[in-house]
Amino acid sequence: MSSSNNDDNNNAKNSSAIRQYPIQSIAADSLIDQSLAEALLASVAHYRDQLHGRRIWLACSGGRDSLALAALCLQLYRRGDLPFLPQLLHVNHGLQADSDHWAQHVAQWAQAQQMPCHILRATVNGHDEQAARQARYQVMFAHINQDDVLLLAHHADDQAETVLMRLMQGAGVNGLSGMQPWREQSQGARCHVLWRPWLTVRRTAITTYAEQLKLPYINDPTNDDGDNVRSGLRRDIMPLLATYNANVVHNIARSAQLLADAHATVSTQAAQDSQYTAISPLCQPPFQRVLDIDKLQSMPLHRQRQLLHYWLAQDESLPPAKQLIDDVLALTQRTDANHQTTLDWYASKQIYTIRRYRQHLYRLSHSFLQWLTLPINEQTLTLSSHCLFDNASKKKTETITLRSNDSFCWQLQFTPDTIKRLLTYLLEHQSLPPNLSVDIINIFENEADFLLKIAPLGRQQRLQTAFATRPQAGKKLTQTLAMPVWLRDSLVVISVVSTHTNEELPLLLVSPFDSWMLGFDKSAAGITSTILDSDFSFRTTVRTISQCHQDDSN
Repeated sequence: MSSSNNDDNNNAKNSSAIRQYPIQSIAADSLIDQSLAEALLASVAHYRDQLHGRRIWLACSGGRDSLALAALCLQLYRRGDLPFLPQLLHVNHGLQADSDHWAQHVAQWAQAQQMPCHILRATVNGHDEQAARQARYQVMFAHINQDDVLLLAHHADDQAETVLMRLMQGAGVNGLSGMQPWREQSQGARCHVLWRPWLTVRRTAITTYAEQLKLPYINDPTNDDGDNVRSGLRRDIMPLLATYNANVVHNIARSAQLLADAHATVSTQAAQDSQYTAISPLCQPPFQRVLDIDKLQSMPLHRQRQLLHYWLAQDESLPPAKQLIDDVLALTQRTDANHQTTLDWYASKQIYTIRRYRQHLYRLSHSFLQWLTLPINEQTLTLSSHCLFDNASKKKTETITLRSNDSFCWQLQFTPDTIKRLLTYLLEHQSLPPNLSVDIINIFENEADFLLKIAPLGRQQRLQTAFATRPQAGKKLTQTLAMPVWLRDSLVVISVVSTHTNEELPLLLVSPFDSWMLGFDKSAAGITSTILDSDFSFRTTVRTISQCHQDDSN
């Protein structure tokens, strides 16, 4: 070994935070703590199906708890009781003077056990424990793969501290249920699992086991002497509570489990209510979710609150604050005509705006609202009359991209047969200008190509819909179509253009989430309803860029 490596070894050994035991391989005949082993193996048996085929990582700070869990996994694996040996992940935050020494120490201990170990570096944006925790998980999740499992050494004492912290913060049933033994967590499009098999195990049992094996664990002084809330609870409050009830840790952990069961029941009801109130054609998670206020208000008030909590928290890792729930509930209860109130929620993954339009409640991501302000370019498409009649050609899907950036993509998809059917209905049921009638007849007689024009709705452009007795423009038109304010600059008109006079025949008005036939007045509403309800191939869709790329690859 080089002199520089020897210096690193000595520095690690001499760090006052490291328990002064030598780094050595755990003997094959070393004793195994039965209570710790039973807790781990019971959890393995419980989640056997979920664990099958997945890679297991163990978050190892080098502290007593994580090093003890790594040692136990090694012992049980060697004995044949554990079907996997986890790979260790150590995150170096660089927050302590000895951080580099600790990382070296963990790597050397893992090498002595012949356990795979990866040292990761994290940049912490902030100075508190929460910022360090977020940075730690972020870098670990970036390192592991989709559906991998991250094994954590949290125990019953950690659980009790977590529940008390959340109680002080005014948490509800979900928060007071504490940490979960098995939790799927997503980051972007990737999903990982947090696995905590030791939530029923006491810290004292882990300490006894670590001392028995003479594990050289790191005792981070900020764990007990730090100025954060958890350190204060651990140092001052928990010992005091134990003088009143020696079983306080187990009792709090049991309460957390009971509350987790209650939360599961409440969540099941909220999920059913969410499905009942969702306006599915308008829901495009995660950037737009919409619910029906009338259906919401048909429920008891406590279920309304729980539904709004569930509805807002979808796609997020942390729940909304109670104040936001109260504000959103108040927005749904307003009876005046002014629904322009907007509520912003700075969630853990995205920033959202909650808005109401008539009896619809929207949760919109800020990135989506910004995307809606992008311009729509006018386009023309030349279609051959041949494609209307050839069996293969008329079923071929045309795709037109109306608006796109790095996040979202709005596309129209239709077949030439769709255009043929629209033109047929107009020719049969409406009085068209002579030039346009001639053009349509020529198209049907297979004698002419034709142009489709796709252009943003003009501010003064008057259009006839089946919802009004006369053509409308501007605000009157968007109000008739029940179009929310933020979508009014995202209306597109699809027209057939006369090859003789350049006269336009508007066929469809399209928004990101809906479409309307044009040229029919209110008296023909039944006809347009039949057409729009029929299974003809026309779709307007907004999707994330990743979804668009997925479809393109397929």
